Amino acid sequence: MSDLAFSGTSGIIIMLFYGFLMLFIGFITYWRNRGLHQSNKEFYLGGGNLSVFVLFFTFFATQYSGNTVVGYAPTAYRMGFMWMQSITFFILIVVGYLMFAPRLYALSKKHQFITPSDYIDKRFKSKAVTLLASLLMLYGLCNYLLEQIIAIGHGVSGLTGGTIPYQAAVVFFVTVMIIYGWLGGMRSVAYTDTMQGIALLFGVAVLLIGSMIYFGGLPSATEYAATISPEKLGVPDSNGLVSWFSMLILVMIGAAIYPHAIQRIFAAKSEKSLKKSLSWMAWMPFVTSGFVFIIGIIGIQAFPGLSEGDSEQLVGMMANHIAMQNPFFYWAMVLLFGGIVAAIISTADSVLLTLSSVISKDIYARYINKSASDKKQILVGKLTGVVLVIILLLIAWYPPATLYRIFILKFELLIQIAPAFLLGLYWKQLHRHALFIGMLAGTIIASVMAFTGQQPLGIASGLWGLAVNFMLCVGLSIFLKVPKSEVELLQKEIS
Repeated sequence: MSDLAFSGTSGIIIMLFYGFLMLFIGFITYWRNRGLHQSNKEFYLGGGNLSVFVLFFTFFATQYSGNTVVGYAPTAYRMGFMWMQSITFFILIVVGYLMFAPRLYALSKKHQFITPSDYIDKRFKSKAVTLLASLLMLYGLCNYLLEQIIAIGHGVSGLTGGTIPYQAAVVFFVTVMIIYGWLGGMRSVAYTDTMQGIALLFGVAVLLIGSMIYFGGLPSATEYAATISPEKLGVPDSNGLVSWFSMLILVMIGAAIYPHAIQRIFAAKSEKSLKKSLSWMAWMPFVTSGFVFIIGIIGIQAFPGLSEGDSEQLVGMMANHIAMQNPFFYWAMVLLFGGIVAAIISTADSVLLTLSSVISKDIYARYINKSASDKKQILVGKLTGVVLVIILLLIAWYPPATLYRIFILKFELLIQIAPAFLLGLYWKQLHRHALFIGMLAGTIIASVMAFTGQQPLGIASGLWGLAVNFMLCVGLSIFLKVPKSEVELLQKEIS
């Protein structure tokens, strides 16, 4: 693949340019805000003062990660039109936010929440519940960060035709991400997210246009698929439909309670800013996952017969072919290169920042050193975050599964904290012991089913765990009954 447009020196130059651009933004952010007190709120939430524009793009760049571009087009290539569900579940994620985000935002301002566990601790006043929820969040965050690290390698290696090896790309961009995140915290992350979100939107749009011009549009790709792979055009059977809907529910709830997404709720300047940014987000599935889906379908005709492993680099192969057609598309694909890399980093940096906050504030300061200052908590979060990244780098050196499988796995356990938000915010009778038992039972059931590959009736194992979780939360709460005095106190604190 040495004849690809981004092979050789040009690919290395482009990678270095985008890497140092992110570092530049991080240093500028650090320099402008160096006089501010380094508190948890300032470092992890940007002072809780993100505007509509910045909040929208940090939501956007975080939700539409490298997996959306690098992983979803290959999934469409392999699954065909069944992967249209990816457009739907991004719409439903916004619905998931709206089920609890405005109410949670109001409480976060009232009680100065920094992490999701701050809310759980305030609402349920139980060390066991808070610790279990924090551990589930850590699992989901580590899983998600691993996914993004792998996406970095696939994306850059595919775009450069292997000139930049998978491992070299991973090490370089993870190092860049750690440096600017260390310097500026949420402000650096949010401002780089804005640049990265704009690059992603432009890059995906141009890739779609180039794909339609040089590989043929959706109609011709569909006709070609009907000839060589008619199963990719078929309507799912009853089991397929059940699996589809279970996936929609899993992602709608799971993605909405991402810890790094919840921290963006806390970081909003006002409730009006939060609602406006979410209303803008409702339109984004059509011009991101929708475009990527079409690109994957066109890829069936452009590069037929790819194996599962080879198809993971489909976007890079298509971008390189388009770039070699004329100078305009070459430079447009240069921007796409940055858009893909930026999309990956924009999610990874958000996850790493939240991962550090959970470790430092929810684990270290809450259970190990209760008298630790904000400055010490932040330092502990930074250092342990780096250690975890090194461990994940070792795992990602030879990735264990496709991006899609890694994407699904993290929801199975993370979703078990959903009752704490979906029930806890509105139902004062939710008992802390019932919640702990429900979360623990749901986690065990989902873990066993996920790792043994069991999905009865085609329903995701995480949803089976969540169903038992909800039933135990409701049933045991009715049986145990929250004392009237505690209900009255909760009425004052979380209403």
